[in-house]
Amino acid sequence: MPLLARTFVKTALLYLAAAGIAGGLGLAGRTLGWAALAALGPLLPHLLAVGWATQLIAGVALWMFPVVSRERPRGDERPAWGAYAALNLGLLLRAAAEPLLLWRPAGWLAPTLVASAALQAIAAWLLVAALWPRVKGRRGEGR
Repeated sequence: MPLLARTFVKTALLYLAAAGIAGGLGLAGRTLGWAALAALGPLLPHLLAVGWATQLIAGVALWMFPVVSRERPRGDERPAWGAYAALNLGLLLRAAAEPLLLWRPAGWLAPTLVASAALQAIAAWLLVAALWPRVKGRRGEGR
């Protein structure tokens, strides 16, 4: 498995573990009435959907999709590395800002969530750019 794909998959596994911890702490916080821990609860779906599932799918796609050429089987990997950086920076910003915003609302936290969403949108487009050349038809087939 190439380094890029392995990095996405290993990071996905870390987010799966983080989601389990955040979910357990959020549930404990709600049960015990601890607002600081309960604020972790809404983060769980995002850790699972973006951190775990999206990165796992991206890693497997980057590994298994058809080659571009013999010289450069995976094409230009820079967009995929950019997607990895943007996706994880956006997710880490959200993981830090969202619980704080729920626990102790502050005006400066809302723009942090907007930046997080923008980084994740950029990551999606970079992933499309990285994978698009690898999704091709055979000669003579429609494009």
